[in-house]
Amino acid sequence: MLNAADVPFEPMGAGVDEDSAKEALCADGISPRNLADALAELKATKLSQRFPEALVLGCDQVASLDGAIYDKATSREEARDHLRALRGETHQQISAAVICEAGKPVWRHIDIAKLSMREFSDAFLDSYLDQEWPAIGGCAGGYRLEGRGAQLFSRIDGNYFTILGLPLLPLLEYLRVRGVMTE
Repeated sequence: MLNAADVPFEPMGAGVDEDSAKEALCADGISPRNLADALAELKATKLSQRFPEALVLGCDQVASLDGAIYDKATSREEARDHLRALRGETHQQISAAVICEAGKPVWRHIDIAKLSMREFSDAFLDSYLDQEWPAIGGCAGGYRLEGRGAQLFSRIDGNYFTILGLPLLPLLEYLRVRGVMTE
């Protein structure tokens, strides 16, 4: 998304044990919205401490239904279980972005999209997984809206970029304010 929007950036891993952080935060009863925000901030803060002069962006996305979190599936069967649980329901995709400078957050945006998954047959689900696994293994909720995953839905309320994992338009506005992007 950043490349397509012509945003200058250098991708880097933050070196965060995301699974351990997520486990600890969830054990404390954190909400899905606050989880996405906390993980985005953790990534941005850690990397910003190494590059204090830079604007460092950290992002995270959480799929949630009635407070339950649907992580990225680690197996085809887990993806099937997630999609069966979401089938016929309206869930949320929560995308958080945090920018840090000198190790401190200077901007954040959290956006929520609501997605209503249609009722579909197990045969359709198996066909979908045959075509989309393992590519959807890296996707919260088990689908890629920009691909065949669009067929899973009957209604979507929210920003397309949020569903893809980044509240891009508010980020672009902040980067224009900071002079990183020109008008």
